[in-house]
Amino acid sequence: MTFRSSPIPPGVLTAGAVTFTVFAWASAFVSIRSAGAAYSPGALALGRLLAASLVLGVLLLVRRQGLPPREAWRGIVVSGVVWFCGYTIALNWGERLVDAGTASLLVNTGPILMALLAARLLGEALPPRLLAGMAVSFVGAVVVGLSMSSGNGGSTSLLGVVLCLLAAVAYATGVIAQKPALSYGTPLQITAYSCMTGAVVCLPFTGQLLDELPRAPASATLNMVYLGVVPTALAFTTWTYALARMPAGRLGATTYAVPAIVVLLSWALLAEVPAWLTLLGGLLCLAGVAVSRYAPRTPRTPPTPPTPVDGTPLAPTKGNRT
Repeated sequence: MTFRSSPIPPGVLTAGAVTFTVFAWASAFVSIRSAGAAYSPGALALGRLLAASLVLGVLLLVRRQGLPPREAWRGIVVSGVVWFCGYTIALNWGERLVDAGTASLLVNTGPILMALLAARLLGEALPPRLLAGMAVSFVGAVVVGLSMSSGNGGSTSLLGVVLCLLAAVAYATGVIAQKPALSYGTPLQITAYSCMTGAVVCLPFTGQLLDELPRAPASATLNMVYLGVVPTALAFTTWTYALARMPAGRLGATTYAVPAIVVLLSWALLAEVPAWLTLLGGLLCLAGVAVSRYAPRTPRTPPTPPTPVDGTPLAPTKGNRT
């Protein structure tokens, strides 16, 4: 998926790509809980990545984009193995042990590590506004996760927490690996070949997938396909599009909105009415994202009117009005 030149300002396209990605990834937490009841973590990861690879392969053919340059493959391989494969399996496994809200909280510790890695490895700045926004959003994510796990009957296990934290590390590492690759390949190329790499690494779970597929309910299989098409094939492409146009640390901070959206989706799709504390945490998440992305406009300094050598101001003219 590439974005042709259009009358829409680039900033609007980037904001739209980020918004779509955040909503799609938030929906993934709900779909994983549903599909994970019928599919094991490895089988679900393989099915998701195969569905995504099929869609991305068609997009590559339609857009007539071939292999990316050799310089991009290091980032593609690292991202495919660590993010597309490792993150997906760890999150699938973790969500079998903790509820979706807690999982989204733990995974969204990733942007902190992402910002630190981006500063250390990519030389990106850590402006005070970004750090302040991340702090506010992290507090909100903690409130959301704790309120959902305690107030909605969720459960937490030590192994589930560790797996979700591993997913967060894989997420941050994959993003940092992808960023340099985008200097050589298009967002669609980087996403497609990273996804295909992850699918290849997941092939040892083929037997589990073939064994579980006939016994799984249609709803679980549809959720697996949805995970491959929307949160993976489409959302990862819009993510890489935005990543190529803004710093990794600042982009990562926007995903702090995910726990708030998970609450809203659970409310709408699962009829789980959130407590006031959950809503407060969600508002904090969104407020932190707003703070991290806010860029005050620098006032334009009016040009100084020309002055003759003797210091007497010139008389106003059509191009020089006082």
